[in-house]
Amino acid sequence: MDSPVSRTETSSSSVANQRVLVLDFGSQYAQLIARRVREQHVFCEIVRHDITAEQIRQHAPRGLILSGGPSSVYEPKAPRCDPKLFELGLPILGICYGMQLACDALGGRVDNCPNREYGPAKLQLVNHSDLFDGIPETTDVWMSHGDQVTRVSDDFTALARTSTCPIAAVKHRELPVYGLQFHPEVTHTPLGSLILRNFLMVVCGCEGTWRLGDFANETVQQIRRQVGDARVICGLSGGVDSSVTAALLYQAIGAQLSCILVDNGLLRKDEKAAVISEFTNHFHADLHVVTAEDKFLADLEGITDPTEKRRRIGRCFIECFASEAQEIQNARFLAQGTLYPDVIESGAAADGPAATIKLHHNVGGLPDELGFELIEPLRDLFKDEVRRLGLELGLPEDIVWRHPFPGPGLAVRCLGEITRDRLEVLREADAIAVNEIKAAGLYRDTAQAFVVLLPVQSVGVMGDSPTYDNAVALRCVNTDDFMTADWSRLPYDVLARISTRIINEVKGVNRVCYDISSKPPATIEWE
Repeated sequence: MDSPVSRTETSSSSVANQRVLVLDFGSQYAQLIARRVREQHVFCEIVRHDITAEQIRQHAPRGLILSGGPSSVYEPKAPRCDPKLFELGLPILGICYGMQLACDALGGRVDNCPNREYGPAKLQLVNHSDLFDGIPETTDVWMSHGDQVTRVSDDFTALARTSTCPIAAVKHRELPVYGLQFHPEVTHTPLGSLILRNFLMVVCGCEGTWRLGDFANETVQQIRRQVGDARVICGLSGGVDSSVTAALLYQAIGAQLSCILVDNGLLRKDEKAAVISEFTNHFHADLHVVTAEDKFLADLEGITDPTEKRRRIGRCFIECFASEAQEIQNARFLAQGTLYPDVIESGAAADGPAATIKLHHNVGGLPDELGFELIEPLRDLFKDEVRRLGLELGLPEDIVWRHPFPGPGLAVRCLGEITRDRLEVLREADAIAVNEIKAAGLYRDTAQAFVVLLPVQSVGVMGDSPTYDNAVALRCVNTDDFMTADWSRLPYDVLARISTRIINEVKGVNRVCYDISSKPPATIEWE
């Protein structure tokens, strides 16, 4: 193991012979655009906004989508695309900033508008276009812009307007270039999926043939070709991401797979025993368990900064993992369950311009000296796609539908200092909450549910005695893609049972709060 870590191309890009590229100009919705395209069974990748025309030719896409973004096109340092994009003859759909950029590049004018639009609007169609096939003359759309196109060149035709935006959609007369000032990718534009489908199927000529089953078969073959007779090591956490990764690898190479579970002392209640049972009984895999609780907690002592917690946990994980991996003969590859949202939130999606939201210890956190070639077969998939893939691979439903668990474990749900006692309080409270949600039959209806231990104490009373104990927060969200999420409207009686049981059964807790914030602006995890 003396070669530097390198990324291995075992992504769905190898199976997508019809694809669309999203050029990311920093939009909070760029990932959602990709998600909506995939819902139409067309593979979609997010790429840098400054990708060259030649690089685009190498991707051989059927079309391009220019995302929105926070900048103004008339600013000196505003992100721009290669102007040669418009000479490729590819269908192009500009959304919000993307429309403004296209119009500006092709002779139009963009200005700050006196009447900004943030929220719902009524769109009025003024000219026919294939893009709006099946769309009524008036429809609801979602706007989010302070600038707008105030003038287009004679080469453009206006397609739609709103009461405050005279040019809300456009089409170039000669080139297959379209623009939408509104956001078709959000659920607040009810017919947005139909508009995107028209662009994909009618304008781009896509057939909608991309399927996860094809992805699985192609990825298995790709792994076999790449790995040969070498051994692959896969890090396990018990979550769906690493489980599906292991299932893909096991299907591809069988006994050449070795799995390592690092018990960092930050796992959920009974998690270690469950992982050992599942992966020895279901996969019959070569499973190595590293007991390292003391090492992790010693390194986390006194640390309260969330990013520093993640860095230290990542470093300790790598040290423990590498030490155990050295005992495995002929190990050349390292597999991880990195997903598309992990890459995006780490600011690393296709080397894109997105801001880093939080550090994921399995994205860009592996030192070159580790010496493995890195395999990330799920790197281009969203969480719901991974679940469907798990079912395709025959994984048990209790594994596939297990709620996500962050790589740093309970450390990012234990706000403030990490100690054994605080972790035990959190572990017990979390187990009660999840068990009650399961008992109410709401576990599958809730995308993620967990307890957060807050770094504050509050005054209470138990019996006739005052208390000054910990407060915990219950976090339950609903989401399809984990890029956006809303808080779960759990029944009051379920919330009451959770609160009563935690306060009565977990020593050191006298207050339970319920987190009712959405993502964005909040993230799902608190740290």
